[in-house]
Amino acid sequence: MPRSNDTGTHRQPVTADDLDLAVRLAVATLRDAPDAAWDRNAGSLEWDCWETAEHLSDDLFAYAAQLGPRQPPLEGEVPFLWEPRRPGGPANAIHADRTAGPAGLLQVLEASGALLVAMARTTAPQTRAYHGYGVSDPEGFAAMGLVETLVHTHDLAEGLGLDWDPPAGLCSRVLARLFPDVPQDTDPWPTLLWATGRGELAGRPRRTSWRWYGEPRP
Repeated sequence: MPRSNDTGTHRQPVTADDLDLAVRLAVATLRDAPDAAWDRNAGSLEWDCWETAEHLSDDLFAYAAQLGPRQPPLEGEVPFLWEPRRPGGPANAIHADRTAGPAGLLQVLEASGALLVAMARTTAPQTRAYHGYGVSDPEGFAAMGLVETLVHTHDLAEGLGLDWDPPAGLCSRVLARLFPDVPQDTDPWPTLLWATGRGELAGRPRRTSWRWYGEPRP
């Protein structure tokens, strides 16, 4: 599926509806995991599946929070306290109550996703806020939430023994928004996995470092 680039056809924007769909599909997929599987490692990550789902929830929350102040920060993050629960664990502001079990964890994920969906939907398009990969707009933060959801659900699915094959349109739109440096003539989902260091692509070696570009794009 060819994708638009700076010299090609008009880019389709990432929308709040895209993020909402991705979160709904992710939660529906993860509900099939056996309760005992959440202590397994999440794909190639050093975190277990519970920690990775918390990290994803925290990402979605943090991106929503960046858009929240009347004057969003342009030089740093809203100063929530992010801290790990163990050495080497993810530094989060959001942690799920383990006594609530996997169902509670997924409720935390769903709620965090809904916060970013709402902020992406209601924040004025001209709003700008800080991110380490470039000061961005509401569409950019929706796209960041989308790529986090797609690839971390991939990590989780690998660890939990689930199938995860997200819609090509979601992958294509997030690639066009955040990854202008990737091939344009390859299938979107394998390309997104390659772009985020999770696989090889058409003879290209696996990336050992990567980033996205959050600055607003036409």
